[in-house]
Order: sequence, then structure tokens, then C-alpha cells
Amino acid sequence: MLRYTAMRFGLIVASFGVIWGLVRLRVLPAGLGDSNYLWVALLALVVSAPLSFVLLRNVREQAATQVSDKVERTRRNLAANQQQEDAADDAARDGAARAA
Repeated sequence: MLRYTAMRFGLIVASFGVIWGLVRLRVLPAGLGDSNYLWVALLALVVSAPLSFVLLRNVREQAATQVSDKVERTRRNLAANQQQEDAADDAARDGAARAA
């Protein structure tokens, strides 16, 4: 998951650099007044989204598999803990019923 996040952030930074260069070369229009960096940042986010969808597909699928495996493992551990609690509760109730 950390790998995907780092690669996604790197893609945003690379997009920002390329778009900033194109704005400085006046290929793309600059923002109004002092909003130049905001314009470049927003455009970099918009451009990097479809790029990451295509370029980071395998990394994203690996991260999703890791998260899914972790959730399933946690679910199994929770079910095992609940069964242990139920067994202990049943044994305590049986002991109390026999004592009475």
C-alpha cells in the first residue's frame, strides 16, 4: 500500500513539474494574478488521475490484494476470539447451573 501511495505521489509531482514547465514556456496559459501555482497544482491533479489509473494498475491491484488479505485475516481472528469467548461463557454457565 505504501508503494502505491509513493508512486501516486511521484506521478503527481512529475505531472506538476511537466505542467509547470509548459506554463513557463507559455504552451499552457498561466493562472490569473498570483494563482499560477494553484492552477498548475489543480491541472497536475486532473492530469495525473487518468495516468495513475492506467500506469499504476498492477501496483493498485497488488495493494488491493494485500488489504483484502489483511481484512480476511482480521475477520478470521475475530471469529476465533468470539468462539473462545462463547465457549468460556457456556462453561461458566454450565458450572453455575450444576452448583445450584
